[in-house]
Amino acid sequence: MTVSFDVHQLDTFVLVGSAVTLLAILAVRVSSRAGLPSLLIYLLMGVALGESGVGIHFSDAELAHSLGFAALAVILAEGGLTTSWRQMRSSVRLGVSLATIGVAISVAVVAVGSHYLLGLPWELAVLLGAVTSPTDAAAVFSVLRVVPLPKKLTGALEAESGLNDAPTVVLVTLISSGATSEHGALAVFGIIVYELVVGAAIGLAAGFGGAWIMRRAALPSSGLYPLAVLTLAFLGYGVAAAVHGSGFAAVYVAALVLGNADLPHRTATRSFAEGLAWLAQIGLFVMLGLLLSPGRITLEIVGYAIGAGLILTFVARPISVLVSSIVQPMPWRELGFISWAGLRGAVPIVLTTIPLAERVPDSTELFDLVFVMVVIYTLLTGPTLPAVARALKVARRSEPRGLEVEAAPLERIAADLLQVTISPVSKMHGVEVGELRLPGGASVAMVIRDGETLVPERRTVLRHGDDLLVVTPRKLREQTEERLRQVSERGRLAQWLGGRKLR
Repeated sequence: MTVSFDVHQLDTFVLVGSAVTLLAILAVRVSSRAGLPSLLIYLLMGVALGESGVGIHFSDAELAHSLGFAALAVILAEGGLTTSWRQMRSSVRLGVSLATIGVAISVAVVAVGSHYLLGLPWELAVLLGAVTSPTDAAAVFSVLRVVPLPKKLTGALEAESGLNDAPTVVLVTLISSGATSEHGALAVFGIIVYELVVGAAIGLAAGFGGAWIMRRAALPSSGLYPLAVLTLAFLGYGVAAAVHGSGFAAVYVAALVLGNADLPHRTATRSFAEGLAWLAQIGLFVMLGLLLSPGRITLEIVGYAIGAGLILTFVARPISVLVSSIVQPMPWRELGFISWAGLRGAVPIVLTTIPLAERVPDSTELFDLVFVMVVIYTLLTGPTLPAVARALKVARRSEPRGLEVEAAPLERIAADLLQVTISPVSKMHGVEVGELRLPGGASVAMVIRDGETLVPERRTVLRHGDDLLVVTPRKLREQTEERLRQVSERGRLAQWLGGRKLR
């Protein structure tokens, strides 16, 4: 076999790809200011580059399916690596329930509603319910970054968006291949359970085994550690897929374990994974935009998209959240916000490439319908999340951004260096360093004031605008940050005004 290679085509690809990626990176700031998930801008960029815009023709559903799954694996790996188990642990039961029971209820409600209210055929209605059931981590957290929420809400949304891809991928694949009609509902349920259990077990093995290896490996370069950690997560995906388990469950669980293990160069690893995930998102959304042909979008498709979105947003999602909360009850205000925060993004559109690749009847119309629905309802729900959080009184008002904390690792002594900025609203102004009463072993190493550095004493008085460099043992980091926030919110008497006493 002879393989031809055109250097000029490569040059053009590099030029266009670099320009699009740079433009997409700059677009993040625009989307964050507008409160919109960046996926909308990326999707529109893909449409603009497509056959109705610049003229790039792309219609390979099988390639889109493969590349989409690869990008989702990268995004899930980054989600696991950057998720705090401490934060998610308190809400993991609700998150798992939303990712399983909630998905099943959502599929059923959307399928029944789409069939009887919109008149869609049963196969198309069930597929529509299946592909639109999972929430999208990238879409959710690009908006939630600007909404300060209690840990239990953030943890529930993180767990749901990280875990619900796995069961829906299995379900959509079984429906598209015709396995549901051949084997029956009970067999399909057994297959889904098997794939999830096997995938999670392999993910745990890859995570704990990989953490054991990484703690003992002395790699010659710090840049190799992020590559090794991500490779271990993808190894879990590959092994699970080889034994017909859920690769998505494996890669997320493995990354979650590795991200919360005490490994060398954790901050560098998370930063590398975050950058790689951004690149995957950009490529994924632009590719999905290229798949769309605006000429196929008719008023009928838009009508179906609006109708299906209404069923999903105002009927299926609230019911699924309410039923899922049986395992971990929450106040109605918090459940209401979780219901509204169930943003759909790239995942539903990627899932439609499965029936496209399988050449399921009406799969092209399904792709167009889901694409339009995602755009419309992301525009509806995304920008309104901060207002909804305030209206439902779930926004965390107790954190007035009086203190900004960034951390860097000190690997040799298992410690972290915290850079603390005292803002104009912080009550840390006027407090002496000794009055901070940090946990034993933590200390203020340096104060930076008006561009000048000084080594503080116990009687050094802190001022608005100061930057503090605080060294803390890693095991005491959470207590140290909590104490700093207490003083920032309540002043030097924080310990007697409701603050938790630290040892």
